[in-house]
Amino acid sequence: MAQEKNVVQTAGREQLGDFAPKFAELNDDILFGEVWSRTDQLGLRDRSLVTITALISQGITDSSLIYHLQSAKKNGITRTEIAEILTHIGFYAGWPKAWAAFRLAKDVWAEEQTSADAQSAFQREMIFPIGRPNDAYAQYFTGKSYLAPVSNEQVAIYNVTFEPRCRNNWHIHHATQGGGQVLIGVAGQGWYQEEGKPAVKIVPGTVIHIPANVKHWHGASADSWFAHLALEPEGENTSNEWLEPVTDDVYNQLQQNNY
Repeated sequence: MAQEKNVVQTAGREQLGDFAPKFAELNDDILFGEVWSRTDQLGLRDRSLVTITALISQGITDSSLIYHLQSAKKNGITRTEIAEILTHIGFYAGWPKAWAAFRLAKDVWAEEQTSADAQSAFQREMIFPIGRPNDAYAQYFTGKSYLAPVSNEQVAIYNVTFEPRCRNNWHIHHATQGGGQVLIGVAGQGWYQEEGKPAVKIVPGTVIHIPANVKHWHGASADSWFAHLALEPEGENTSNEWLEPVTDDVYNQLQQNNY
């Protein structure tokens, strides 16, 4: 397991520093600074799960549980998982305690529910699957994207889906001959832009031919999910070079100009 960052907590000193400085120190530096930060022994996700279970078992459903539910979400526990976790806890800690925890959890994961509903609605717009989170290339994207292989015969074809505002970094498909990339819009609305040129809107049916060795980026518009097929023609000495992210200033200018 990769080493996770130490947990930094300041709530103790901010809320009790003047009244109970030692308690604040123990809370911030020992409980969070040392115990929670021992991620080589137990990861943050598992520590969140243990803490939530302990608090609910004691009937604690105040702001401390809200904080730890928020931390659990940040530490990777999904809406589906928290629903199953609280259901399981209900059989051992008590049904009323689980009910109380569910009321808080619904608010914490409300944004994820909205996103899940939007994703389901977008899937119904197109015949290709959205696929799985594009985690292998997440470092080269601003926002969340998904990848679904469509075909590996003759030429590899992938359906790439972007959440609203998601876009990939500037990048170049290098080749000494041939190569490049072709994009075909299949659902939603997105953008394509070559360096030094105006952005081009992509809608279902739009075909974008990207020459080799041209710096460019592509992604979703601000208010729409977006998906395109991506395929790379054969070429000699091909490679992909990922460059800097598309800044918010550059991206937001597209919305203001309403290309």
